[in-house]
Amino acid sequence: MADDYLVRIGKLIRDARQHRGWTQTQLADALGTSQSAVNRIERGNQNISLEMIARIGEALDSEIVSLGYAGPMHLRVVGGRRLSGTIDVKTSKNACVALLCGSLLNKGRTVLRRVARIEEVFRLLEVLNSIGVRTRWINEGLDLEIVPPAQLDMDAIDAEAARRTRSIIMFLGPLLHRMDGFRLPYAGGCDLGTRTIEPHMIALRRFGLDITATEGIYHAKVEPSIAPDRPIVLTERGDTVTENALLAAARHDGVTVIRNASSNYMVQDLCFFLEALGVEVEGVGTTTLTVHGVPTIDVDVDYSPSEDPVEAMSLLAAAVVTESELTIRRVPIEFMEIELAVLEEMGLDHDRSPEYAADNGRTRLVDLTVRPSKLEAPIDKIHPMPFPGLNIDNVPFFAAIAAVAQGKTLIHDWVYDNRAIYLTDLNRLGGRLQLLDPHRVLVEGPTRWRAAEMMCPPALRPAVVVLLAMMAAEGTSVLRNVYVINRGYEELAERLNSVGAQIEIFRDI
Repeated sequence: MADDYLVRIGKLIRDARQHRGWTQTQLADALGTSQSAVNRIERGNQNISLEMIARIGEALDSEIVSLGYAGPMHLRVVGGRRLSGTIDVKTSKNACVALLCGSLLNKGRTVLRRVARIEEVFRLLEVLNSIGVRTRWINEGLDLEIVPPAQLDMDAIDAEAARRTRSIIMFLGPLLHRMDGFRLPYAGGCDLGTRTIEPHMIALRRFGLDITATEGIYHAKVEPSIAPDRPIVLTERGDTVTENALLAAARHDGVTVIRNASSNYMVQDLCFFLEALGVEVEGVGTTTLTVHGVPTIDVDVDYSPSEDPVEAMSLLAAAVVTESELTIRRVPIEFMEIELAVLEEMGLDHDRSPEYAADNGRTRLVDLTVRPSKLEAPIDKIHPMPFPGLNIDNVPFFAAIAAVAQGKTLIHDWVYDNRAIYLTDLNRLGGRLQLLDPHRVLVEGPTRWRAAEMMCPPALRPAVVVLLAMMAAEGTSVLRNVYVINRGYEELAERLNSVGAQIEIFRDI
């Protein structure tokens, strides 16, 4: 091989290793070689065979250095197994992506602790790296260090990565303070029907941001002389809308009042992070936020996002549908109380520990033990509401839970256009779900689950619901193309296997 080709391969291997958070010694151990050999390979100073490239690709679970196109990831599930033991809740996906966007406010070094290693985060890191932000996994891959450049290169943005995450919309708030004009690719993410960004535009116009859209690109222009002269009233109490308004207000030289704000978990985490940056935020946890912005933020900050209540709900649902006793540790109880109140009325047998503080010092956690329960359908319908109501993202898990309860449960998923439709995929696994309209589904239980092979729904939470039902079904099921699950969950199959599930990851040859 030519020397320059070896150097290119070495760089690919180094990047893939760092992406996984491994040291050279860890990769060497996985390959059965020495750290010095890995060092030579990464510097392009050692010949490397195609077999070794394939072994490295397998060790790093990286398509970057694998032979050819590895194809999508699938799951093979041997169901009917009881779960047992304990499992910890990971940090919040939605908080982590908001904090990554929020790091653009800071000229200094940002360290985020125990960041969720999920596809949504990886896509945002690809975007940040493409515009000049230096990121690296530190402390054996547990934490993430972010160092911005003096000037962002928006012309070099990785458009493909940006289009694969809806979170890119939260670049608007920070960027409007950094430049007078920029372009941003259209946002993507889950297929949940029409999701307008107009509420974002209504809020951000008050900071001088004007957007026109052409051929898949948002063209942004900023008029710095425009600033809020009265409270901003959000037309939608959405999480990302509130976060975008917060990010814009953080570096506005003045006081911004945001009304009809979401007070959900990821918004609170962002508020705590802004406070660590020196931005005063009054009213955290309420629907009126008062932000005392600072025009320049240049601090070295270290912050720990809190645990994910939706993942906690996922693990709770896994225990319920598999009729298992499972202890779920580090549950952010403030954001699960309505769900648990509904489940108690349905007959859930569970205990919770005394409350203790999350690593951010603010969020309240408990350990939750769930036991096999004889559930009855709730009297009232299951429907989401803005916090402190039942979490919008937790609604799909009630479809699987209702399917194992005695009676009929009406689920009204009014927020998204298509998500309730995907819940009817449970019928392929023996469920009895009747779609009444695009937002309402009637679930009849109890269900005798059966194994099946099917494609993964294109929406994150319904996809996990299908996986949980497969875990409950006797026999072997196959769930194909699970990228959407990897967008929001870190090593979910491996972690469920650690408490008794039998899920195999495989790819087509």
